[in-house]
Amino acid sequence: MPIKDILTVLDLAGDQPAAKYALEFGRTHDAHVTGLAVSFEPVVPAFAAAPMPVDYLQAAHEQAIAAANEAKKEFDELARLAAVNSESRVAEILTGGPLENVLVHCRPTDLVVVGQANPDQPEPMRELLIETILFESGVPVLLVPYIGSKAFQPKNVLVGWDGSSTATRAIHAALPVLEKADKITLLVIEKKATTAQGQPGADVANYLARHNMDVTVEVITNPQAGIADTVLNHVSDNGNDLVVMGGYGHSRMREFLFGGATREILEAMTVPVLMAH
Repeated sequence: MPIKDILTVLDLAGDQPAAKYALEFGRTHDAHVTGLAVSFEPVVPAFAAAPMPVDYLQAAHEQAIAAANEAKKEFDELARLAAVNSESRVAEILTGGPLENVLVHCRPTDLVVVGQANPDQPEPMRELLIETILFESGVPVLLVPYIGSKAFQPKNVLVGWDGSSTATRAIHAALPVLEKADKITLLVIEKKATTAQGQPGADVANYLARHNMDVTVEVITNPQAGIADTVLNHVSDNGNDLVVMGGYGHSRMREFLFGGATREILEAMTVPVLMAH
């Protein structure tokens, strides 16, 4: 299914690398792009010894709304310059509270584009926002590095394959992107050699080949580094401009925990990563 509707969560500071990627991506796929600015409302601690001053709460509220509106304004200008069909919205949430006000915007779309957490310009709840959208929206998520991306139309794509349902969903979500790529590498990482007959990943490569894609299968057995480092090293050595992979995690007491490899890749990623859960 083609990608015709994209939502991007706007950064509240910086150069908006995710929004820029989403708009160029939208232009390539002739898609409508919505910019969503999130206003993080202050929380009054229940254990506070004295009531918070009304003036403080009002000022904090106005500051949060102003930051979201400024990000919205920046997106509107970027969209105008890109000449992409677009709109912009603001979602208000309580800092540390539920993110349903964000999820309702994410669900009726084909793809959510969001920026990687920037350690130099931290934003409230950025990592939790990414995890929640990935695990609860039901929509594939494209993560953009905070350093930005040189390529807005991926030509050299790395697909991580482990036979899981999440990796399968990521591949299906990425089909419109893979169809436009010049080179696709299916990377299979095995901690030990398998006794199964045939080359690992060959069935998926055949599936993609039926979509007129030229796919190379690369199998790494017993890597010297962890899975995340192995993927990131491949990206560095081979000039991949997009990674497609499944996202792993589970919820416990409303706290989202990434699988180790997923978290490490998202923390150290240098190119966009398209994930599905």
